[in-house]
Amino acid sequence: MEKEKKMPLKKIMLICSKGSIEDVYAALVMGNGAVMEGIETKMFFTFFGLDAITKKTMDSLHTSTVGNPAMRMPGGLAFPTMLGGLPGVEAGVSKMMRKQMDDLDIPPVSEFLELITAGGGEIYACKLAMDMFKLTKKDLSDEVSDVITVGDLYEMCDGEGVQIVFT
Repeated sequence: MEKEKKMPLKKIMLICSKGSIEDVYAALVMGNGAVMEGIETKMFFTFFGLDAITKKTMDSLHTSTVGNPAMRMPGGLAFPTMLGGLPGVEAGVSKMMRKQMDDLDIPPVSEFLELITAGGGEIYACKLAMDMFKLTKKDLSDEVSDVITVGDLYEMCDGEGVQIVFT
């Protein structure tokens, strides 16, 4: 039996559809890592993921404290869902999370986008989501290459070796 030859990843399209800190940073870390590895990288932000590339919201994202089974309190105890709904809890948890990221020297979203594009990555916004949320290109980070349709997205993915990752 002949061993299958592994082909290195050459192109990646990351789709970010959620706007919480943990979801946006997962996409940004993967995108930046791909760029650093020399992989052709394109990122597509849709629906609430647009918060990551909208000037007004990009550096003040929140984490979800309600309905997040992975949320833990110091010491590892599960975070009670009821607490997450209390006024100020989500803002406090989000502030704590941003501080921990800052302590680890993880850049803010705006800087991450700059790193990705400086390394050759491309950032795109979803036209449908932009229309739904009544946003214009002026509302977006200068790092956004264009506002495109899903059809445009699939056209960009044409060719061999493109990996699409939906976050």
